[in-house]
Amino acid sequence: MSKKLSIIVPVYNMAAEGKLNYCLDSLVGQTIRGMYDYEILCVDDASTDESLEILLDYQKRYPELICVIPNEVNLRQGGAKNVGLKNAEGEWIGFIDSDDWVSPDYYEKLLKKAEETGADLVGCDYSLVDHHTFTVGKVIVNNTPEQTGELTKEQHRSLFMRPGSMVLKIYKHSVIRENHLDFPEHIFYEDNCAGPLWSLYFRHFERVEEPLYYYYQHAVSTVHHITEEKCRDRMKAAELLYTECERRGFLTEYSQEIEYRYTELYYAITLFSYMGGVTHPKPAFIRQLRKGVEERFPEFAQNPYYLEHTGAPEQKLIRMQSRSDLLFFVYYRMKQWIWKKRGNL
Repeated sequence: MSKKLSIIVPVYNMAAEGKLNYCLDSLVGQTIRGMYDYEILCVDDASTDESLEILLDYQKRYPELICVIPNEVNLRQGGAKNVGLKNAEGEWIGFIDSDDWVSPDYYEKLLKKAEETGADLVGCDYSLVDHHTFTVGKVIVNNTPEQTGELTKEQHRSLFMRPGSMVLKIYKHSVIRENHLDFPEHIFYEDNCAGPLWSLYFRHFERVEEPLYYYYQHAVSTVHHITEEKCRDRMKAAELLYTECERRGFLTEYSQEIEYRYTELYYAITLFSYMGGVTHPKPAFIRQLRKGVEERFPEFAQNPYYLEHTGAPEQKLIRMQSRSDLLFFVYYRMKQWIWKKRGNL
């Protein structure tokens, strides 16, 4: 490896409102410039706006830093990240969403923490913002101090359950290569599969307890617009996580964690986001959700993680659905109608 760091930036239609420019400016302005040799791999995922033109302009201006890789077909973020991984030369790998940005010393601080501790995985916290700024907004703690250090089996269980965001970390490239780690392609929520699985392979995790990453909240963000397609993609991510854990021999060692994560992703989160976010939900879809989780894990409601982490109101509604899909559907829709009326008063 000739470079210290490879930053992988999947890009799809981010030209508007200067979003892509702000992200790239934060990357070319890193304090590690001159300290380490690093590269910014921008994978344009068949954008239909001016994103590719913006990327090519930055490549022309910063040829020593930026490499643009155009995809001919859209592979979604997971596929774009995989393209970046195949081309990466860095000792360390970082990911960033192309509408977010990072503090000027983001990578310097994470790499310094790695060098000081011998960690093969380093993360930080992030700040929620709704406009382009380096003023810290609402700080979200990503991962916990209890998850750090040389990782025990209990800490691996904890990280599998709550791996935190993948864009808030740098990863030792050798671990990724040696264990053939990558992302699901052609779906949303690819990190829901990759994050827990990847966490099982790293041996020493450290955190910089500062909000060095700026997460941009805006109306067109993936997490703010729920569709049935996206719900099905989360179900697919859960299926892929189970399949990969089975293929890699983790089902026995992490059986309860895998059962809960599958239940959470495939069923619980999807059920309530679907009912709350889709304009015209279908009873047939929620029936499919229930049957899918019950076929894979018929006793999921007895899982200790489920009993501890799933809220009592949600457990009550899930018990209702286990008795009758139609009863749950009608009851939930009536509650939504009441909530809406109260909100209008």
